[in-house]
Amino acid sequence: MNQPKIKVGILENQDFISFKIYGDYVLNEKLKINNKKLKAYPNGSKILLKEGDAIIFADTILNFSPVKGNHKIEDARYKFEVENVVIGIDFHWEQKEREIFEGSFSIINKNGKLTLINELDVERYLQSVISSEMNSESPFEYLKAHSIVSRSWLLAQLNAKKNIKIESKFQLTEDEKIIWYDKTKHEDFDVCADDHCQRYQGLTRMRSNRALDAVRETFGIVLVYNDEICDTRYSKSCGGITEEFQNVWQDVYYPYLKSVYDSENQDQPYPQTEEEFEKFIKSKPDAYCNTEDVELLKNVLNEFDLITKDFFRWKIEIKQIALKTLLEIKLGIDFGEIKNLIPLERGKSGRIKKLKIVGTKKEYTIGKELEIRRALSEKHLYSSAFVVEPVYKEGSEIPCKFILYGAGWGHGVGFCQIGGAVMASKGKNFEEILKHYFPGAELKKIY
Repeated sequence: MNQPKIKVGILENQDFISFKIYGDYVLNEKLKINNKKLKAYPNGSKILLKEGDAIIFADTILNFSPVKGNHKIEDARYKFEVENVVIGIDFHWEQKEREIFEGSFSIINKNGKLTLINELDVERYLQSVISSEMNSESPFEYLKAHSIVSRSWLLAQLNAKKNIKIESKFQLTEDEKIIWYDKTKHEDFDVCADDHCQRYQGLTRMRSNRALDAVRETFGIVLVYNDEICDTRYSKSCGGITEEFQNVWQDVYYPYLKSVYDSENQDQPYPQTEEEFEKFIKSKPDAYCNTEDVELLKNVLNEFDLITKDFFRWKIEIKQIALKTLLEIKLGIDFGEIKNLIPLERGKSGRIKKLKIVGTKKEYTIGKELEIRRALSEKHLYSSAFVVEPVYKEGSEIPCKFILYGAGWGHGVGFCQIGGAVMASKGKNFEEILKHYFPGAELKKIY
């Protein structure tokens, strides 16, 4: 098996796309373009390509390929720069960037809106992913582990026989909405460039050779279970215990995604009752991802992630009027005054699967993990592993505000990125790190 190529969606649903080409490209095998700043606009079923105010090309699709003479090539010196690429979509760090990519790309017109797609080899894509997901100055064994995790996840998505299949995503009744958001298929490309799939920011954050070397040294290696490529999920911080797949997505158990303590000690009992979960979440237990090592975090997290200081344990306060308004906007339900938020089901990490919202006008249950995070925040809560403390004014039976004490950052399933980096800093190699987070999985070189 040779390494496959991958199509990555950089921008979608755009009224126009501004970009600059560096080096020699050929457009639709007709027009040679060199070092130009261009804009693409939809026009009916076609796309107009402009340099300044002049239209230089028009077609139903624009395919750009690097060329040398009359031959298409693959060369990292041939690049294109795209303006207004949104990263962290719907998360608290959402922002726009100008990003640089390499290789071939295309612009398509879909219902009068433009999509830009970058096509490149899987291994080159992974070198960018590792630099985009985390800082390329991270411990080298960690970068190697992450390379294998990202490669495995990607190839599992591309593999027609992948382990984890998307079945039903909704359970909807008058009093309950249970929904999960998986890595759904994209129609026009394989994966998107943001956190919905994997962060891919082109050459923008490839500032050292360490990420490149980590991908090269693990070339073609994936995690397998029963000889199937593992769908290796990951998040920033598990909060002390990793979560199980079925508590976040569909109700299917995968042994290599079972819950583990993020520490050397795997013999600890898991929290079972609300009292035990509250004790766990309000404490700071020993865990790999429980770190305040500033220098390590600077070497592990990219600049936009560093603004999140309280990833292991966090606390937020939501006033009654803000919560009432937020829930009405997010869920389309007038609850009246919010009386309580009651966890009905939790996973082993403490992440809430089902949350009952009790209002003076309506009671309603929501789930799973991401739906809860979206409903209780303008963007996303760090995680759904939280306990709720209503606060009352004297003489009132309606809380004036709610305090949420939380644990972790992200869904918590599989690989804990900060925990893995700490393991590497303590001398663990990439195999030990992967064995910890994906018990029972094995390494296999497939190309």
